[in-house]
Amino acid sequence: MEPLSISPWAVFLYALLTAIATGLGAIPFVFTRRILAHHLGLANAAAAGLMLAASFGLIYEGVHYHLGRTLLGVVLGLFFIQISHGFLHGREVSFGTLNGLDARKALMMVGIMTLHSFAEGIGVGVAFGGGEALGVFITLAIAVHNIPEGLAISLVLIPRGVSVLGAALWSVFSSLPQPLMAVPAFLFVELFKPALPVGLGFAAGAMIWMVAAEILPEALREAKAEGVATVLTLAVALMVAFQILLGG
Repeated sequence: MEPLSISPWAVFLYALLTAIATGLGAIPFVFTRRILAHHLGLANAAAAGLMLAASFGLIYEGVHYHLGRTLLGVVLGLFFIQISHGFLHGREVSFGTLNGLDARKALMMVGIMTLHSFAEGIGVGVAFGGGEALGVFITLAIAVHNIPEGLAISLVLIPRGVSVLGAALWSVFSSLPQPLMAVPAFLFVELFKPALPVGLGFAAGAMIWMVAAEILPEALREAKAEGVATVLTLAVALMVAFQILLGG
């Protein structure tokens, strides 16, 4: 290990890059917003596919560290999202300019992605604890990986009336835990490493539940099942291929 080969400040800046990259996921809507606004169901299907693939990628990564802790994280994430959903259900919720059901879905989506970012931030810090070269590689991989995650957030927010800039900013916000967690994880790598598979499983469990309970049912209400299934399948396949090309 070479914990002093790079400064904590540099680790923070590298991790901040991953957060900024998430906002790039909103860029396609500069050109296609009007089309997708009329196809909310298909947009939800695409978001669901990206989230499902990302979730299984998180579980796959987590089990390389520790199978039991990863599965514990999945169960904790499942319970957390169920409790959060029950707490928000029936309450008056606002999210920017959104209200009601749209606000609740947007809040849960951004909230889940933000929780997910804590685990990724720890991953960046742990990687830099193993040396600068490894840390830079993992940072770049997560940064590129964050772009479709920003797209998934934008697919939920923009068709519901959030501006492209607003969706980009919320996407960046959801990834801010990455630079915040990267530095302490880098400085105390041996302390944070055991918590990493729990965090990865936690994010995966919450996202899978969100897809099955919220996003897919709405997609099926707004679009035909054949179209939803087609978009979902393509989104999963593309995201999995994307993750493999990044080296896992």
